[in-house]
Amino acid sequence: MPDYPKHLLSLTGKHSLLQHTYKRASALGGTVYVLTEANHAQHVKKQLPELPGSSFIIEPARRGTASCFLAALTYIADKHDADEPIAFIAADHFVRDTAGFAHSFRIAEAASRKSGRIVLIGVEPYFPATGFGYIRKDGLYDEKSFVFNVHSFIEKPDYVAAKEYVRSGNYLWNCSYFVGSAHSFVSSMAQYAPDLYADYERLRAATTKESYDRVYLSLNNIAIDYALMEKAQELLVVPANFDWMDLGSFADLHKALDRDELGNHVYGDKVELSGVENSFIQNHEDKPVAVIGLNNVAVINTPHGVLVTRKDLAQQVGEVSKRFHKPSK
Repeated sequence: MPDYPKHLLSLTGKHSLLQHTYKRASALGGTVYVLTEANHAQHVKKQLPELPGSSFIIEPARRGTASCFLAALTYIADKHDADEPIAFIAADHFVRDTAGFAHSFRIAEAASRKSGRIVLIGVEPYFPATGFGYIRKDGLYDEKSFVFNVHSFIEKPDYVAAKEYVRSGNYLWNCSYFVGSAHSFVSSMAQYAPDLYADYERLRAATTKESYDRVYLSLNNIAIDYALMEKAQELLVVPANFDWMDLGSFADLHKALDRDELGNHVYGDKVELSGVENSFIQNHEDKPVAVIGLNNVAVINTPHGVLVTRKDLAQQVGEVSKRFHKPSK
């Protein structure tokens, strides 16, 4: 449902992806901020009751990740030293190794402090994915900590190119994790993305909620990777020391979780299967769920609705769910 996007759902067990991400973020330092759209803020706060209200940065309405980046940077820059590294982390990724995650970000933090640059974290590709962007490495910046210079970015290559990237060992998946100080981010915007820097200055200059919202709603809907990272020079990248998966489909999610001898993942009570294979079944309510004679499907029962889909058609779920919120004629 639109009110419960992927990161708010308990797809991998008892806790939501957001709650798992908060746990990982807490391992990096004592201060965690959560940026969320206004329509989801109530649900986000409910899932993270340990955080005070001042830890939430609320978007007036959804914009691209560049706008989220500016909102977070504007908020944090007023509360912390401009040279203190900030880690930007997506809330909808699946990572099991929290210790490895924290280790990679500590390497990125140290490299950012030493160099004054923006440092990305990329994932070693283990198959020729055509749905991810790639970072091309350009020689070691620091041999001891295994930090590389960034040569360039490649957005969603074709299969032949992706196979070559994996074979070469010179590329990492771009998971849009980056670390840098407010000073390094602002300096990069001023030098390489002047339009984005102008938007940042407009947000900083807003003195009331009304003026802030007006400026924010005027921002372009664009990803931070396009708006800044692909334009900036002298970036660094740390190869991840943790497992990582962007759960773009139920097929991806299914691979990340335990399965029985028939390839089924089952979560929740009162679930009965008969003649079912290679399927993803979750029951988040007390009522019984029965699935019979199906293969390669996802069946998810929640208090907010029931979804039955072929696993590889998950990209259509968002579009279909919007129909429930269309005004009646």
